[in-house]
Amino acid sequence: MTGHDRYPGVPVTIVMPTYNEAANLPRMAELVLGLPIDGLHLKIVDDSSPDGTGRIAEQLAEKYNWDGRRRMSVLHRTEKDGLGRAYVAGMTAALDEGAAYVVQMDADGSHPVEAVPRMLGTAVASGVGLVVGSRYVEGGSLDEEWGKHRVLLSRFANRYARTVLGTKIRDITAGFNLWSAATLRDVDLATLDSAGYSFQVELKFKAVRAGHSAVEIPIRFEERTEGVSKMNLSTQIESALVPLRLRMRNRRG
Repeated sequence: MTGHDRYPGVPVTIVMPTYNEAANLPRMAELVLGLPIDGLHLKIVDDSSPDGTGRIAEQLAEKYNWDGRRRMSVLHRTEKDGLGRAYVAGMTAALDEGAAYVVQMDADGSHPVEAVPRMLGTAVASGVGLVVGSRYVEGGSLDEEWGKHRVLLSRFANRYARTVLGTKIRDITAGFNLWSAATLRDVDLATLDSAGYSFQVELKFKAVRAGHSAVEIPIRFEERTEGVSKMNLSTQIESALVPLRLRMRNRRG
């Protein structure tokens, strides 16, 4: 059964940060809003993309918000200060608007949209606070176009963060996650420090520390077909330092 069949009306917001994703966004919006989930809402968080992504997002919202249904919204931010900050803004808005579950998803097509109903079903059936779309559990995989160097770096980053933080989540760096509203409120999004990709690690670590359980389901992670990756040296350095900082703070606590 799909999420539509079993959980009609459950408010689910997919938060999708964007920066220069004009080529990908129309297709992603079509796929997401075509999912069989009655209470689904897509929230784009755009960091003033110079390629006009924000304008395209507004046009798409006009297209999909018909017959009195508000299925898509756009949150415009005036500065580009990191993926983590964009997610905090979007997730906070989703909670304020009454979302029962919040999904993190990239706009580049790397995350399988069709997995969202399965993630929702897992969360509702099990009562866990976090469902991770995982590349590193049995059945999970990476696109063959990923070079050997990138695969090794990704696996090392996950093993490093798991070891430092003592967590059992195999894909702790994953960016495709479904959260219950209660879990996000317990973590208190405003207290998160990470600005970049390490936000994924910090949020999961704090959720587990707060007593919330996580389940990983396998996904296939695809290579983006349009645009370029936003990963750079500064985000890589932050990703290395954040687990150590979290571990030290936890010890002091």
